[in-house]
Amino acid sequence: GVVYNYDQEGVHRDESGWEQCISIPLVQPDMVELLQQWDNLLEEFSLEEAWLPHRYEEQEHNCYTFALAFVNRVRRGRGRQPLSKARFTESFLLPHTREASRYLTLHQQLAHRDFYIVPLPEQERDS
Repeated sequence: GVVYNYDQEGVHRDESGWEQCISIPLVQPDMVELLQQWDNLLEEFSLEEAWLPHRYEEQEHNCYTFALAFVNRVRRGRGRQPLSKARFTESFLLPHTREASRYLTLHQQLAHRDFYIVPLPEQERDS
């Protein structure tokens, strides 16, 4: 997909360069209408004056602010309360970063030892 990000040069739409990032699902799979609108909503949001390059401020108006403001715009459109930075971090970011950290730790431990991982036979995998 395309990754939208915001920095001192404004909004960028990147199709590569984010292969090492963590993807955090924000929309439930059964919210088909929102999934279909997501790209258009994000494109419209990214064109707003708030996200012009000269408005960027490293501590207070940055890529995190961009992401949270978009999520809150979608939440308001669905009649939900906006999330604070703390709540957004606690509910969405920390669980996924903890999981990624555990995975990376395990990967590093396995990479530095003599392990060989064998896929399970089909019948064991299904039970």
